[in-house]
Amino acid sequence: MIRRLIVSYVALVGVALAAFTVPVAFTLTSQLRGDTEESVLREATTMALLLGDGDAPAREALARMAGAYADETPGTVEVATADGRSAMPPLPLTARPHDAAFGDALERGRTTVDWGSRFVWGPELVITVPAYARGEVTGGAEGDDDGGAAESGDGDGDREGETGAAAGGTTGGTGEAAGGTVEADDADDGGQAVGSAGPTDRIVGAVRVRYATADLTDRLWRIWGFRAILAVGVLAVAAGLGAIVARLLTKPLRQLNDMASRFGDGDLTARSPVTGPQETRTLARTLNQGAERLDTLVASQRIFVADASHQLRTPLTALRLSLDNIADGVDDEFVREDVEQATAEVVRMSRLVSGLLVLARAEAKVSAPEPLALRELVEERLKVWRPAADERGVTIVLTGDADDRARVLAGAGNLDQVLDNVLSNALEVSPDRGTITVRVETGGPEEAVLEVLDQGPGMSAAEQARAFDRFWRGQGLTGRSGSGLGLAIVKQLVTDDGGTVTLRDAPGGGLCVRIGLRTVGDGTRWISPRPGAPRSGG
Repeated sequence: MIRRLIVSYVALVGVALAAFTVPVAFTLTSQLRGDTEESVLREATTMALLLGDGDAPAREALARMAGAYADETPGTVEVATADGRSAMPPLPLTARPHDAAFGDALERGRTTVDWGSRFVWGPELVITVPAYARGEVTGGAEGDDDGGAAESGDGDGDREGETGAAAGGTTGGTGEAAGGTVEADDADDGGQAVGSAGPTDRIVGAVRVRYATADLTDRLWRIWGFRAILAVGVLAVAAGLGAIVARLLTKPLRQLNDMASRFGDGDLTARSPVTGPQETRTLARTLNQGAERLDTLVASQRIFVADASHQLRTPLTALRLSLDNIADGVDDEFVREDVEQATAEVVRMSRLVSGLLVLARAEAKVSAPEPLALRELVEERLKVWRPAADERGVTIVLTGDADDRARVLAGAGNLDQVLDNVLSNALEVSPDRGTITVRVETGGPEEAVLEVLDQGPGMSAAEQARAFDRFWRGQGLTGRSGSGLGLAIVKQLVTDDGGTVTLRDAPGGGLCVRIGLRTVGDGTRWISPRPGAPRSGG
């Protein structure tokens, strides 16, 4: 959720930046192109006016101006005569006097502007301006003589046709004219600006300025690059601020999630702080009230379990002792047999009560899972059960690839109880001199597998489906025995710890009890198991 909030905030800021900076950058780019084109066209028109004077001093001034222009700017000047074949000393003849731009200027009096590309601009800007004989044509947007008129039209790269003669080397301003008109027509995408001469105009040559656009490109990159860097910086700041704001906004939700996680792990004392907006405060209060009620109910159940344990076990123990005393003082075989049957029923009832109490504690789920060393715990429980197995000639074998570093999550005492119940059932159904195999393996990166295989009669599919029901008892070698709560307790304890338990046929006959347990990482604190006496729910 925090990531989505940050992404949404950054996206909103990015849209706002794009809406503001991109149009500004396009405007600056267009302004840069327009200013450059206007400046180069003005210089070219000035040189064309000098060329139109026709005398030697004007041409020498044109040569000096062209040299200075080449030295001080990234542009070069080319000049062609009206016939396109001869030079105008001291200016050299252009290398390509017969190209289309010179042809338009010399034959039709068209001024052309070519940026070299449809996208922004190419390597150079090329402007070609016709030169008219002085006193025969007017040029510019304005003329202060009679008969001078100019019309202009817009277009990509279109410029106003310059007419007239400028005194003292001025351009596009006022000049003397004697008849004729110049029109600026729309050009194509190449950026041509056109000026058409009247029927009395005499074109004496053309001037071309080639202006390298490398400096313009650098300025263009500075315009866009500065705004791109600024945008990245603003987005980075927005992401940082968004992360802070998102964490502040979601802090109440994270506190609720922490409380729910602790509560789900069995910590019934977990509560959530009542903070944040009104909605989260209401939710926190509701959850806290529910947790308080549940904690009260579980506490009442614990008290009941303790009272029931005391009230039921004490009379059963007293009754068993009384039956034992009666059996010791009776010589009649029939009476002794009845007493022994009564004693067996008392023992069975004691086991049933113990199983019910264990199941009640398991359902109460009063303990949170703890990291335990699985193989070490299994070895400790097998040490306790091997003497009982040796009395029957049964061998218990421990196998599997899981080492001592494998740790699983289980409630305190839960896994001990699970192993005791499963081993008790396996030992009960195993034939004399049989084998019980306990296998500890790694089932995956987040699971460890504990399997107990016996060589008993096994179970049918229908029996395996009912085996976890309460008070259901299977058919062992010694007949129906036990309380019918052992596997029910196993399933309850394993499920409470987040694991799974299933039954299947063992290879070669018998039953396989497969228990899947959650594992923990290497950095988690773990607790060594403590050995204890075997316990079984029957």
